[in-house]
Amino acid sequence: VLNDAGQLRLQHEPIVPRQPSANAAADPVLLEIFNNRFMHIAKQMGDALQTSARSTNIKDRLDFSCALFNPNCELIANAPHIPVHLGSMDTCVQYLLNTQRAGFLQGNSYASNSPFAGGTHLPDITVVSPLLHPATGELMGLLASRAHHADIGGITPGSMPPDSKTIDDEGIIFDGFCLVENGTLCAAAVRQHLLQGNWPARNPEQNVADLIAQLAANRKGQALMLDLAEEVGHLSLQAYMQHVLNNAEAVIREAIEGLQGGAFRYELDSGEVIVVDIAIDHQLRTATVNFAGSSPQSTSNFNAPEAIARAAVLYVFRTLAQKPIPLNAGCLRPIEIVIPAGSMLSPLPGAAVVAGNVETSQCIVDALFGALGLLAASQGTMNNLTFGNAKHQYYETLGGGSGAGAAFAGADAVQTHMTNSRLTDTEILEIRYPVRITEFAIRRGSGGSGKYSGGNGLIREIEFLEAMEVAILANHRRIQPFGLAGGAPAVCGENLFICRGTAQQLAATAAMKVAPGDRLRISTPGGGGFGAALNADE
Repeated sequence: VLNDAGQLRLQHEPIVPRQPSANAAADPVLLEIFNNRFMHIAKQMGDALQTSARSTNIKDRLDFSCALFNPNCELIANAPHIPVHLGSMDTCVQYLLNTQRAGFLQGNSYASNSPFAGGTHLPDITVVSPLLHPATGELMGLLASRAHHADIGGITPGSMPPDSKTIDDEGIIFDGFCLVENGTLCAAAVRQHLLQGNWPARNPEQNVADLIAQLAANRKGQALMLDLAEEVGHLSLQAYMQHVLNNAEAVIREAIEGLQGGAFRYELDSGEVIVVDIAIDHQLRTATVNFAGSSPQSTSNFNAPEAIARAAVLYVFRTLAQKPIPLNAGCLRPIEIVIPAGSMLSPLPGAAVVAGNVETSQCIVDALFGALGLLAASQGTMNNLTFGNAKHQYYETLGGGSGAGAAFAGADAVQTHMTNSRLTDTEILEIRYPVRITEFAIRRGSGGSGKYSGGNGLIREIEFLEAMEVAILANHRRIQPFGLAGGAPAVCGENLFICRGTAQQLAATAAMKVAPGDRLRISTPGGGGFGAALNADE
């Protein structure tokens, strides 16, 4: 305010905050606030899970994801966790709600890892809890956490067998298992279930501890969502859940307008083929993603449950959004996905699927980007390494090169696309497990050349200090990650087993028994280049 002396005088005026309306159109400011509030709640769920977990795989590698769902089981928001988890979790949540609705309305929590009911592979256990109206008991939404357990049974320690033929080889199945009934943890029932079958879990107490951590994450989400509902009103909360989905749909439709369709054929080391055709309707701003022509269900474990292909499509189109939005179900509304039943991307119940989640998912993403002509192949694998015995079980994924695009080079030694986990710190790994890291370095020269070069892979050599079983589950040891638009392909990965000084080259998938002093040297693939190099020196 300007006073009589010509001076500016600051005057405090109370600000009336904007209150969301349950019936009005979305307020742009409130929409942004709710986008971030929902994502922040999912992040705090993840913080609670990491803090509470026992296993290295969850606490240090961060191989978990947390998300919020509306009463229709549509993904509303998530933290920036693991894309292959987040894009497939809604199918699992929907299955559990369909089969356990009465229990959810009593406040029970359920666990599932069935790949044929919205799961990915057996080590990934999803825990789902309801969000109930405190006065009416009405279902307001659901909270879910999915975590990769270090061991869930199966024919090899770490539950990532390279040679599984059926789902029974891969571990224990939880298919709508009641974890909390009437407020009581069913710990004894969980332990009993984990010890069933020919290949029981090797460390049930660790599984139980990590499941309790997932429940803690869900409880955190419940508390924060109820606080938000009390703050803005339950009807307004429901309204903005829908507004967030509508906004994501609009953003993806804008992204589709700028795309050109195309087709791509992608061969895996094992000989299976992913075929995808993407058709763009610019007038309707929609896309059809058709996987017809992909290989039939295989006797290998590279079969990928249908939810994984959906997760890959969701991830790719979300990366093309030009605005910061949560990865949620609204992103898929303009997209039709066609997956032939009985193919390797929609296998029949009983099929082995452990590599579908970690390996085939990466290949689907590269094929989609290839069909759109936007991005050269990244390393196309997670380089899954497991080792263990009766006492120790450990799992990790290794980064590699990312693919180059039309205006940027690829990155070196990173986790690419469908994984977003960390690699355990060397000091922590060597303290907790009987191994020694003898080399850990960037694999220079492994990225494809081009106008923009692909990223380099990495080298990781491990010496084992106890007798253990070791397994590697990988891809791109035979076929190079492709370049695009004239860019060169990347260098393939390589697995070397060094026993008493003699090096033996291994296939992309292999299992072995090691003695103290044996070493495994993994060189991961690079990413493909984009565009022809301007001269021979590039």
